[in-house]
Parts: sequence; C-alpha cells; structure tokens
Amino acid sequence: MKSTLTRTLAGLALVTTLTLAVALLSMSASAKRQESQSSGGRIEGTWRVQVTLRNCQTGAEIRTFPALLTFANGGTLTGTSTVLATGLRSPDHGIWSHTGGQSYHAVDEAFIFSPAGAWVSTQRLTQDIQLAADGDTFSSDAHTEFFDTVGNLTASGCATANATRME
Repeated sequence: MKSTLTRTLAGLALVTTLTLAVALLSMSASAKRQESQSSGGRIEGTWRVQVTLRNCQTGAEIRTFPALLTFANGGTLTGTSTVLATGLRSPDHGIWSHTGGQSYHAVDEAFIFSPAGAWVSTQRLTQDIQLAADGDTFSSDAHTEFFDTVGNLTASGCATANATRME
C-alpha cells in the first residue's frame, strides 16, 4: 500500500512538473513572438553615434562629431553630444516610435546657451532611423531646426548618423 501511494505521488509530481514546464515554455514563446512581431523595443539601449552635419542641397560633409543616445522603454529618448562646448548646449530630451520593420522615428530637443549662460535658442532634431538586421548598428537621416526664445524658426540643417550599440 505504501509503495502504491509513493508511486502515485511521484507520478503526480512528474505530471505537475511537466505541466509547469510546458506552461512556462508556452509563455516564453508567446512573449518572444510578440516582441519579434513588434520589433519596437529592439532600439532600446544606449548607442555611440557618429553624427555628420551635411549641406542640405549637396549632401557635402560639413563636420563630424560623436554623440550618445539612449532609447528607453516606453518611447523616451535622452542624449548628449560634443557639437558645442559644455555649458553651451543642454542634453537632448525627446521621444521615439517604431514605424514598422526595422524603421524608427525620433524627435528630440536641446537648449542652446550663449557663452554668458543666457538661453538663446532651442534645437529640434528629427530623425528617421534604420536599424540593421543584427540589431547592433543603425543609420539615420536627420533634419535639425533652431528656434529663437519665442519660437520663431531661425535656421535649419541636415545630418546623417551611424551608430553602434553600447555593450
């Protein structure tokens, strides 16, 4: 009688363990399927970016400089660059969205200050980003606009960028 009870309990334990394992695998596969279907989170993380300012009409290179961008879960974006000396430009703050496939769209803004520390303009950067198939690099085309302190457009420009995921 004792051995029958032991075998029954062992069988129930085995069935329970297998049921839990199948349920966990199913949940994991479902989550991976949802993630791969959306691909939206694939850009999340911090990126080392090489930005090239370009002449909008000719595409000629004007200047290249490094930047860092961080794409956070939920669609927020922060960044910083070396385009201006420390204290003359605030960090970037913005939003990003997945537009389909390997494509993303981002918009961020930074404040520009005079050497005396007065706020003189706001820079808005709009990017269309193409993530590589490996998910570890991206390229982007960008348009930048500068607005005075009352919101009037004062200048605009173009840029391209290549980025590598920070590991």
